[in-house]
Amino acid sequence: MGNEKEHEKERSNNGFLGWIIRLILVAVVLGITSFFTPGFTINGLWSFLLAAIVITVLDSLVESFMGVDASPLGKGIKGFVIAAIIIYLTQFLVPNMRVSIIGALLAAVVIGVLDAILPGRVM
Repeated sequence: MGNEKEHEKERSNNGFLGWIIRLILVAVVLGITSFFTPGFTINGLWSFLLAAIVITVLDSLVESFMGVDASPLGKGIKGFVIAAIIIYLTQFLVPNMRVSIIGALLAAVVIGVLDAILPGRVM
């Protein structure tokens, strides 16, 4: 019984640590994406971090409510479109972030490529 509680606590700690690592990776990927993608800009460190939080939360909500992996390469065209929508909607919640529709689509491509290259799952 004691081992079960220890394993449960370890899983919850790994879950929180995993979420923090995912958040940092999303912020880094957003920085790279902002640099390379026309029509996608984020200005300021706090805006990057807030955008990473918003995207991570929206991604988790989509996964939990719809059962759809919202990564750009996760479920083919459906995951790509959902990722672009999440990126586009994030601009309305984050100051100093501007995304055009084309920019959101291009950002979903860039994020999908970076997601495939980086270890673990970013978005």
